[in-house]
Amino acid sequence: MPGARHKILGHVLSGFCHKMNRRKSIHGDSLDTPLNRCLTTFDITLLGVGHMVGAGIYVLTGAVARNMAGPATALSFLFAGITSTLAALCYAEFGTRIPRAGSAYAYTYVSIGEFWAFIIGWNIVLEYMIGAASVARAWSGYLDEMVGGAISNATISVTGELHETLLSRYPDVLAFVICIVASLILAVGVKTSAYINNGLTILNLLVITLVIFLGFYYADISNWSEKNGGFMPYGFSGVLAGAATCFYAFVGFDSISASSEEAKDPSRSIPIATIMSMGLVAVGYILVAIALTLMVPYQTINPDAALPAALGAVHADWAKYAVAVGAVCGMTTTLLGSLFSLPRCLYAMSVDGLLFGFLSDMSNNKSQIPISNLIISGFSSALIALLFDLEKLVEFMSIGTLLAYTIVSAAVIILRYRPTPTIEDKSFCVPQLDSPCDREDSSATGTPGTDNGSSSSEMFEALTVGRLRAQYAWLEPLVGGRAPGSAVTACVYVFTIAAAALCVHNHFLAEPAGLWAILPDVVLSCIIIACLVVIWAHQQSPTRLPFRVPWVPLLPAASVLLNVELMVNLKGLTWARFAIWMTFGLLLYFLYGIHHSKLGEGVGLLSRSGSGGGGGSARGWGAVDKTSAIARRVGRLARGSKGDDRKPIICDDELARRDP
Repeated sequence: MPGARHKILGHVLSGFCHKMNRRKSIHGDSLDTPLNRCLTTFDITLLGVGHMVGAGIYVLTGAVARNMAGPATALSFLFAGITSTLAALCYAEFGTRIPRAGSAYAYTYVSIGEFWAFIIGWNIVLEYMIGAASVARAWSGYLDEMVGGAISNATISVTGELHETLLSRYPDVLAFVICIVASLILAVGVKTSAYINNGLTILNLLVITLVIFLGFYYADISNWSEKNGGFMPYGFSGVLAGAATCFYAFVGFDSISASSEEAKDPSRSIPIATIMSMGLVAVGYILVAIALTLMVPYQTINPDAALPAALGAVHADWAKYAVAVGAVCGMTTTLLGSLFSLPRCLYAMSVDGLLFGFLSDMSNNKSQIPISNLIISGFSSALIALLFDLEKLVEFMSIGTLLAYTIVSAAVIILRYRPTPTIEDKSFCVPQLDSPCDREDSSATGTPGTDNGSSSSEMFEALTVGRLRAQYAWLEPLVGGRAPGSAVTACVYVFTIAAAALCVHNHFLAEPAGLWAILPDVVLSCIIIACLVVIWAHQQSPTRLPFRVPWVPLLPAASVLLNVELMVNLKGLTWARFAIWMTFGLLLYFLYGIHHSKLGEGVGLLSRSGSGGGGGSARGWGAVDKTSAIARRVGRLARGSKGDDRKPIICDDELARRDP
């Protein structure tokens, strides 16, 4: 009898593990959606620009120049822009593959599995919610600064101060109202809110252009001279510290991918909008940093109101009013971008069954927007803005963003080396090639095709996706004999773990380190290089896409390494808050999401996948990926009960026959 219990437990655990690792398929008409596909490439580009160019350019630039990098703030923005661009390229490729709302959540669901998709989705919710709240606080604080603190003083006189360390000094009622008003603007409709966002973003870009022009007009090159501290007064370490802070000025480009399900032509618009918005924003930040530090010495910059103070110092007081208008427009578009993306992520998770169904309710809705979802998103962000301090919000937001960037970059590598669904669904006959030598022999005999043209070459590449290339046959004893793409997936996991260990070790390593302290760095670096070599040795998918990340796996791997490094340098208190947020998320997933997932319809805990597998192609977007090794194992266990799913795993008669 103990053996029977072990078998039952094995069935339960294997089915539970299968549920956590099930993946979406990308078959069917991916453009079919209940949302309104009305956004053009121009609309999406300005959505991304507006989401990124907000509080950062008016507040962050001065703080970094004054306290971290000096005139070298331009280099900090350059390094931060390069790091963000690596992740943005990965988002752009996924946007062409999967034109669905949900951004990194949808990408992870297709490439890695349901559990990690929920983790990413839950963190994206945190990112957008806190992003909206932090911008509302910055908006309120900027307006309060312009009127000499009258708003904060009036609020404190009515409500008093909040004497709690985790909360702000006083409840910011204005920030609460700003979030509610922004939600009402978005509730009007996608196209109308896009027109408003476009107008505000264009006005903001004109103000930034004016600031850059005035900065170079009043430039004094002596502000970069040695008597004023030189170009890098804080050294290269200050540039890197500034880059870590400036990185968060580029957070927001993922709102472009979040709009995929409302784009007219997502496969074309998403990569174009991503690259154009990142380039435009990076150039804008760098030029503003140069203009600011050329107008006034970096020691005299006011970190709270850098641009107005600098313009006043060069007697261009009239331009301060233009900067105020630009700041209000910029922060408004950033707020609209966050509150635009947040309901789309909740909608995608709700459609998949991982969150409550009413969040994706579109019934009796002419605007084609999940209104109840938007109301909850706006009110939650407004409540956070009302009670929490801006600095704590920004620190808390960063960890979820970096985790999402890391997973998406890793997922690009995994999906690039995974066989396409058409091959696995047996749309045409696939010869079984077990080794690189076999593939070399079959190519010589013309097995993959009937001619030696380019179509035969592409067909052969498609048949060998995820397998070792012929010139790397010497790796066959190490990674051969596995399912196509599985060795690459394992190497991506090992690479990420080794990169994290390397960053952690260097972060806590004391300066006077001996030879033995450097040994772990050497070992981990060798592991990282070995993983990249093994990945490079495999055949990539030749699938043509409107946009593909160049130099895979090197660029996505660099993105993973840089994002992990930035995560390691976050404060311990930020990690503690993140752990609390993740605890609530895991409870929600294991108590609700895993049991209501749409991928589980017709797939029971033990053997439903075997009985419901025939409808996989009919389900289209929600189909279960049949390539999972765990799914195949569960299916084999289930074949003994074809007639009835409810039949006991081990019946009494079987036990009686086995018992001597």
